[in-house]
Amino acid sequence: MISWSGGPVTACPKQRAWRAAALGLLIANLLTIFVIPASAADEPDLIFRRSTVFKWLTPNDKLATYGLDDPVVEGVACHFTVPEKGGVKGWLGLAEEVSDISLACRQVGPIHFRQKFSQGEDMFRQRRSLFFKKMQIVRGCDPKRNTLVYMVYSDRLIEGSPQNSTSSVPIMPWGAAGTIEKCADFTTD
Repeated sequence: MISWSGGPVTACPKQRAWRAAALGLLIANLLTIFVIPASAADEPDLIFRRSTVFKWLTPNDKLATYGLDDPVVEGVACHFTVPEKGGVKGWLGLAEEVSDISLACRQVGPIHFRQKFSQGEDMFRQRRSLFFKKMQIVRGCDPKRNTLVYMVYSDRLIEGSPQNSTSSVPIMPWGAAGTIEKCADFTTD
């Protein structure tokens, strides 16, 4: 119980236990957000970075190009280029990144679908600000042309950006086998 007997307000052991549990939960959530990285399989491969704006004492603003394989469609790889803020905010991870993202996806081997997918399903997602902004690469199928379509965009909790980039991957025969899978057979919509 809380004591008001002329001294300082003290909490009973049950209240202290609840406070300690809440503090522990808060610390665990902060560690998950800021310290513990995502698994390496979920992260794209850095291909290269180029500086765009020189900063005297802090990291430069850069353009970074990354590559990743589609986790559902074997034989497709995508590359995207994103701006990365330098300066103090960028160095501390507090800068909100801009939405200018370019995307190119290509067939890099025989295409095999590992599972069914929905039109517009997320292929990759990455945080672009401390809390509210994220970049997403989504995948769809154009059944008339037997083509996979990828789109990258960024959104925020309240207001997103209309800036986007689209890339198409026509499903073509690869090698001597020459078999072609139809993307329409693997969509759930």
